[in-house]
Amino acid sequence: MSATPEMHSVDVNGFDAAALAIVEHALTEDIGTGDITTDGAVPEFARCTAELVFEESGVVCGLALAAAVFERLDPDFSVEIVVPDGERVGATPAVIARLEGRARAVLTGERVALNLLGRLSGIATATRRYVDEVAGTGTTILDTRKTTPGLRLLERYAVACGGGTNHRSGLYDAVLIKENHIRIAGGVGSAIAAVRAAQPGMPVEVEVESEAELDEALAAGAERILLDNMTPERVEASVKRVDGRAWLEASGGITFDTVRTFAETGVDAISIGALTHSVRSLDVSLEVS
Repeated sequence: MSATPEMHSVDVNGFDAAALAIVEHALTEDIGTGDITTDGAVPEFARCTAELVFEESGVVCGLALAAAVFERLDPDFSVEIVVPDGERVGATPAVIARLEGRARAVLTGERVALNLLGRLSGIATATRRYVDEVAGTGTTILDTRKTTPGLRLLERYAVACGGGTNHRSGLYDAVLIKENHIRIAGGVGSAIAAVRAAQPGMPVEVEVESEAELDEALAAGAERILLDNMTPERVEASVKRVDGRAWLEASGGITFDTVRTFAETGVDAISIGALTHSVRSLDVSLEVS
């Protein structure tokens, strides 16, 4: 990061309406009937400047949301981005944004803004580690539906900021036949046939746990196959067995320590639930100057 970084303005009005609704809900949850401490201690029209600071290295994510927090409380608030979303901060502490506006807005919005920044930057940072770890293999790192309820939109954005690829948004936009579907439908082939009848033209992905299920998926014409809870050796054997006839995803129990080994099998993608279900938030602070 240079000593005199380029400054970036934030267009909050262009941010996704669904994301702004999340910000609104978070503020309502925190403020309730009013910030009794700030309203009591800080004069109504006092103004201040402040900085958002990364206290540890990582990938920045969520600055437009932080801006939305402060501008919701003070429409005349200004936020200048020093390090934009998706960029990595090395040496710390490091200023990632500068704020100017009504002091009450700064103090009242502080925790919500920091919660969002810390959570999303933690996801982006974890994702970047995985992406860097598999660099050169041709394998894509995917997210999963193991997200915080209500925050999937934001957490998927953080994965993308970290260089990962978003899988399906939910149950409505992609077919993924899993173990319990297969059991109830009566087998891999039966499940695929039923889904094709219900959703003609929709690409089908199916989860398999054995060579027999893999062969059944291929015979049924599945375009995408998820290799579930297999060892690297079994994944590699499956890649050879499929021989390009379907797109292959590995999932289940894959950690940072093993992801490179799985990627070197030649699998197309690896999905990592830990990117969103157990990641640690980054340490981000707000300092009034």
